[in-house]
Amino acid sequence: MGTGFTIDTPLKVAQYGISSVVSLVDDVLIEQMRQFHCEEEGESCEAIPTKDEDSRARRITAYLDLLNKRVKKQVADLRSSPFEEGSAITRYFSMLPNTSLRQTYESMLAEEDPEEKTAQQEALREQITAGSIDVNIMTKLDRDIYKGGEKQPAMFSDALSALRGFAKSTLESAIVFSAGINTRLYNYLAEFEDFFPDADGELSKKIIIKVSDFRSAVIQGKYLAKKGLWISEFRIESGLNCGGHAFATNGYLLGPILEEFKEKLQSQRDSLFTLYCKALEKMGRDVPETVHETKVTVQGGIGTAGEHSFLMQHYNVDSVGWGTPFLMVPEVVRIDDEHIEKLSKASDEDIFLSPSSPLGVPFWNLRNSSSEEARVQRINEGKPGSSCPKKYLSFNNDFTSVPVCISSRTYQKSKLEQLEKEDLPSETKAVLKEGVLAKSCICHDLAANATKTLGIDPHGQAAVCPGPNIVNFKKAVSLEEMVDHIYGRLSVLTRKDRPHMFIRELGLYIDHLHIELERRKTDILPATTKCLSEFKENLLEGIDYYQQLAEEFVEEKRTSFLVDLRKLRETLEPISVNC
Repeated sequence: MGTGFTIDTPLKVAQYGISSVVSLVDDVLIEQMRQFHCEEEGESCEAIPTKDEDSRARRITAYLDLLNKRVKKQVADLRSSPFEEGSAITRYFSMLPNTSLRQTYESMLAEEDPEEKTAQQEALREQITAGSIDVNIMTKLDRDIYKGGEKQPAMFSDALSALRGFAKSTLESAIVFSAGINTRLYNYLAEFEDFFPDADGELSKKIIIKVSDFRSAVIQGKYLAKKGLWISEFRIESGLNCGGHAFATNGYLLGPILEEFKEKLQSQRDSLFTLYCKALEKMGRDVPETVHETKVTVQGGIGTAGEHSFLMQHYNVDSVGWGTPFLMVPEVVRIDDEHIEKLSKASDEDIFLSPSSPLGVPFWNLRNSSSEEARVQRINEGKPGSSCPKKYLSFNNDFTSVPVCISSRTYQKSKLEQLEKEDLPSETKAVLKEGVLAKSCICHDLAANATKTLGIDPHGQAAVCPGPNIVNFKKAVSLEEMVDHIYGRLSVLTRKDRPHMFIRELGLYIDHLHIELERRKTDILPATTKCLSEFKENLLEGIDYYQQLAEEFVEEKRTSFLVDLRKLRETLEPISVNC
């Protein structure tokens, strides 16, 4: 969801039992949001300047503590609100799915005896729970910090400072690590007591690892277990059918990946728990008597209540994540009217897997976002590149002693001058230049979704990074409407020909295979090291799996699913690939 979209979403949904994730990338934005919310409530707020010692970690701690305090107050106010139309407590219970708690609520509504009704209401108040205020660190975003040209100690790197900010906060929630292992970050977890079990075996701060396959879960699980650290959730995300950065697997599709988790997680969890307990015992810590819970959740491209319930029931996942559709719920995320309008009109061509990210990872982008339009305008004016105000992605030192971002004007000017001097064919040079100019200032522009809407930066040029699923949602809706859509009480989909999420992901992988084959026809750009024959074989095995899985679908859905599956097989089989 980028940095700005969900920066204060907990204040909008946590009181209703809905969990959300706050990105810890941008401490400048975080400090701006803390100042905004304090001013809005008339509270004093002492600024934490960038130049102050450990400012990044302190800003994050202060903001998370603010969110925690506000949500606790919201929940207390909600619990004490009357059971009447339009009240917060009525809104809470009316959005619940058809669970026993929802049935108890409806039973209370039907109760005619005043004393019994009051007793039931008090019992319901006691069962209200807040959604979790979780946080995210993208492990690749771990810039070292320089002062006066001197590299600072590792503990002040971006990722470690963000972790420290969360660890010192009052939150009892989880930190989500995405984009693979960062060993110095994972090692740093052991510096904080809250990630270890207390005397009762409870964890006040939990670890969630976002993974794209079972092998990654095993590797990261073992690494942390050997340090006495437990992974409380594996969050499986589609490699391509997601928003933001896309980390394609080697042709492994979401369905088969979920099947592997379903078959192997229990034995793997027992194995990890053995390693975990040995590590805790060696450290002289309390060893839990029972195995900690390890949830499995899934996200990426879910668009209907049917898909949601199928994932829950067939794969026994603990919950399903919805991200991209909430870009059309302005009361939940920070996004301006201009970009809601652009998203509502977006076609498949408007949402593209771009080379925009300075990280060199494919990045889902809205083609006509104000950020993309500004990037093109700068090129046309002969001033390519960003002023790079935040520098979070400064990892390149080809031309400078202190690393800079490859989206910056500093880097792009130097790189383009270098290419001009090189003796290369004109076509090669043109492709290389295009690659340089494609990079966007995503760290600053993703924040503009919040800073522009709140007047903090009225001239902000917002980047938008929805998954391809956004084209199926063509209008802004309320929180209630989206929740009702998720639970099948209504549909907010406007696209009637939307393919099943598994079909859509398979199609994206076939497109990805075509792109890689085209890249390998030339030595101009670096290609993936993956073996494409293995990639294709994994896709074909995935199709065979889905052929069998379709037997679980209702007849109407099964027929259309199999037709789409056959068409994609016919597209894939003739493709000639070599390693």
